[in-house]
Amino acid sequence: MILSHLAYAAAWAVFGACHSLAAGETAKRALAPLLGRGYRLGYNLFAVALFIAVGMVGAWALGAEPLFALPAWGKAALATIHLCGWAVMLLAARYYDLGRLGGLYQLRHPDQPEDEDLHLGGPHRWVRHPLYAGAFLILWGGAVSPLGLATALWGSLYLLIGTACEEKRLLRRYGDAYAHYCAQVPAFIPWRGRLPAIDS
Repeated sequence: MILSHLAYAAAWAVFGACHSLAAGETAKRALAPLLGRGYRLGYNLFAVALFIAVGMVGAWALGAEPLFALPAWGKAALATIHLCGWAVMLLAARYYDLGRLGGLYQLRHPDQPEDEDLHLGGPHRWVRHPLYAGAFLILWGGAVSPLGLATALWGSLYLLIGTACEEKRLLRRYGDAYAHYCAQVPAFIPWRGRLPAIDS
């Protein structure tokens, strides 16, 4: 069992390292001559392939382990958390340009900026990373087995480290506007009030 968990943890570590390196400016500069405006799309396809590989390692290492013997209320609580996570994700997705996020927009509009403006409306009034907040709920709502619990643990660690790296990039991109936003709005849990309503 320990070796199985170590194998799955190693798969997540490789995923996180590769994903973060591919998102960095060094990798982007190196691959820009080859991919050009298709870098974002290539990056996302690469991330999906890595994520599938991690899932396969998890299924191989821990997929045969039985579900936890949870009481009915525990199962219901986790299912509710899981569904709330998807609801948060779907709500947050409405406030993003999914074509630009996925990388297709950059191919269709080579004369337009690759990145979106800073989001301050919708769920971003309460938290800086609503998509990640939903992902945390999905992960921990699915912790009904050794595989689900390990996925929640390693996936959450990846999200925390990835967010720290992303926030450095956002500070470089948006400067004082993002620093001011960070001072007003928490990252994942809406515990500090909200920004005034604006058009996003």
